[in-house]
This record gives sequence, C-alpha cells and structure tokens, in this order.
Amino acid sequence: MADARLRVLLDASDIAVRVNALADGFAAQVNDSWTVVALLQGAIPFAADLMRAIEMRGRHPIYDSLWLESYRDARESSGKVVVRADISRAIEGRPALIVDDVFDSGRTIAYARAHLMAKGAARTLACAFVRKPQAANEPIDAIGWEAPDAFLVGYGMDDRGRYRGLPYIAAID
Repeated sequence: MADARLRVLLDASDIAVRVNALADGFAAQVNDSWTVVALLQGAIPFAADLMRAIEMRGRHPIYDSLWLESYRDARESSGKVVVRADISRAIEGRPALIVDDVFDSGRTIAYARAHLMAKGAARTLACAFVRKPQAANEPIDAIGWEAPDAFLVGYGMDDRGRYRGLPYIAAID
C-alpha cells in the first residue's frame, strides 16, 4: 500500500540500470584481491545489488561491512561519526571499495577511508548511490544518481528506521 506522503523519484528499474553501470565501471578495477565494505545500515540494498552485479562480471571480492553512525534517528547528521561495529576480516594489504547509500557531507566516507587505511588497506575507492546537492564539490570515486535537495527514503535510506526496504527512492513531502 503506497504512502501518500512519498513521491517516487527513482523506481526499481532505474536503480537497476544505474547499479549495472557502476558495476561496469568497477569491473575493470575491482577483482578478487579487493574487499567491498558496505557502510551500515543504509548501504545494505545497494551493496547487495552492486556485489551481485560485480560477481556477474566474473569478479569475486571479499564482502565485509562497517557500521558507522552519524544520524541516529535524526534527519540531520550529528556531525560526529561513531563506529558501531568494525569490519570482521583483515584488510591489511588489500584494496577496499567503500559502498554507501547517501553522499551528503562527505564526512562518513572520509572517516571510513581513514579508518580502513589505518587498518592497513592498500588503497580505497568509494561510491555512493545518491549524491545530495550540498556534496557536489566533495571528492568521491563514483555516484549512481544525483539527487534533488529533498529528504529521501527507500533503497536503504530511512526516516527513523522506516522505509529502508522500499524498492525505489522517494522524497517525503
């Protein structure tokens, strides 16, 4: 049952096209020596789709996750990144692809890069499915979709824990 407050901006088929385009781009770089690190909790759907797409291209990186938190249940970042749960496998000497749902300030990905490098990662690449307008000039290696300035839910993004499981991205009106 649809929620009247939600305005769909990107449907499931559009998401799939963009994930496949990202996987095409990463297939030339990411191979079996890499670790793909999903930033929890929001990146779960995107990371799963991207991993499947990379695997379909004959690449088989290790999958891990890093639970970083800066929002809690607020609609704006606290400005402080906290590690809730660390990666579970050694990263030393391995390159890492960091996967996030939303790139808005760049703070979370910068923290993840520094954290993984401190653990001995050989190098990092970072991608997010959504880039918000305020991050237009922040450095990131790949983006799936340039989003409007709106509060987004679905495809891993939430409003106080709700709507993460929607197969599309919507704005809350």
